[in-house]
Parts: sequence; structure tokens; C-alpha cells
Amino acid sequence: MYKLIAIDIDDTLINDQKEVTPATQQALEAAVAKGVVVTLATGRAYASAHKIARQTGLNVPIITYQGALVKNLLDENVLYERYVPLVAARRLYEFCLERNLHLQTYIDDKLYTREDNQKIKDYTALNNTEYFVEPVFSKVIEQPAPKLLIIDEPEVLDELIPELRELLGSEVHITKSKPHFLEIMHHEGTKGHALAFLANHFGCDLSETIAIGDSWNDHEMLECAGLGIAMENAIPELKKLADYITTSNNEDGVKHAIDKFVLNVE
Repeated sequence: MYKLIAIDIDDTLINDQKEVTPATQQALEAAVAKGVVVTLATGRAYASAHKIARQTGLNVPIITYQGALVKNLLDENVLYERYVPLVAARRLYEFCLERNLHLQTYIDDKLYTREDNQKIKDYTALNNTEYFVEPVFSKVIEQPAPKLLIIDEPEVLDELIPELRELLGSEVHITKSKPHFLEIMHHEGTKGHALAFLANHFGCDLSETIAIGDSWNDHEMLECAGLGIAMENAIPELKKLADYITTSNNEDGVKHAIDKFVLNVE
């Protein structure tokens, strides 16, 4: 029997209208009623993710910032936290200045940007996030951050990845959450590390966990979970490594997966 389920939010738990459907909500509640721990695992900040988690009635620790922060919903106690190493953050900032790249960061769960531009406006419109403009961005870079994010065209980001891996070294984890978003965390700030931490926290084996996602930033948790499930709308690379492919986020894919593997309803 599976004891812990970690579910990505965007394009996984919520549909294209940014809603958790009543059918999916019912499946989540049924899994919890059966004694299964249901948590969220997202690249979003805690400030954004906890709103959805509370709407669904969850009261467990949730995985945020790609796995760099695990925080309890009930008392907001931090259980797991990994910051981008300061040397790497400084190098990244200088690199982005030289290349005129848009860089944003999170300090104390607040989103900061160097300039007010269309990229930050479009990004915050996606999940209704407040942001702060800090022209002297070097001040922000010196503070502990769970995640830094570059926004650009997908092909530009693809070219940057090998350069940044060489520049920043093995102490950081670099991933794309969406085609236009390149995210930089501590090397232990992955959804996989966070899922392993939570499994241990709840006293269950990784073989008793399920991970559900759609994007490349989900691959670590799908690989380490006992059962890795990709959405029908997932990127092809994630589908290839998944143990099972459920229906899309617009067809209650999360409900379908819970019905099949947790509630034993066909």
C-alpha cells in the first residue's frame, strides 16, 4: 500500500483554468481518509503554494521552491531548507549583468527583481504573486535565497545551461520548470531530495511513495518514488522515465492515478 503521494501543482494538480476540480478534490480527500499522506511538490514559493494546499484541505508539510523548502502548513514550521550557496549566487548575478539577462530571487518568501519589466509581470500573472523591485540588486543577492530564476526564450536557456553548470559547479542544481524558466537551487534543493526527506519524516520507505508531475523539474521525484507517474500533458522526456502515464491535467489525471493506485477503483 502506498503511504505518501507528492503532487506537482501547475499543469498537474490544477487544470488550465488554475482550478482543482471537485472530482480531483474528492480523490484527495478519499486518499487522506484512507490514511495516506498527500502533499504538494512545486517550484512555487511557499507564499503561493500554501494557498492552494489550504484550499484542498491539506494540513501536512509541503515541498516548495523545487524542494529547497519543506514547510508545515499547520504551524508553518520549517522542516527542510537549502539555500543557493552565496559564492554561486554572486557569480550568477555577475553573469546575468554581463549578459543582460533577467534574474529574480526570493528572500523570506518575497519575490525580488532588479527592474520592472514584462518578464516579471508575465511571471507573476501566472500565479498572482506580489513582487518587489530592488535596483541595487547586489544587496538582495547577499541574502539567503532558496531559488534564483532566469526568464528567457527556451533556446537561449538551453544554451546557458552548460555554461552555468561550469560556472556555478556541483553545489547547485539547475533545472527548467517551464520552457521559459531556468531555476537555480542548492544541489540538495530538488523535489527528489525533499520527497526522500518527507518519506523518512513520516516513517515510510521510498517504495511506498507516489510522485506525480508533468515537467522536467519533476524527474528527480519520479525517479526516486516507488511509483513515478507522468501526466498525459507531460513533456516527452518525463513520460519516458515514468512508471505510468495518467490522463491530462484537464481530464482529472491526478484523480485517475489516485483511484487506480490508492483507492483501487478502476
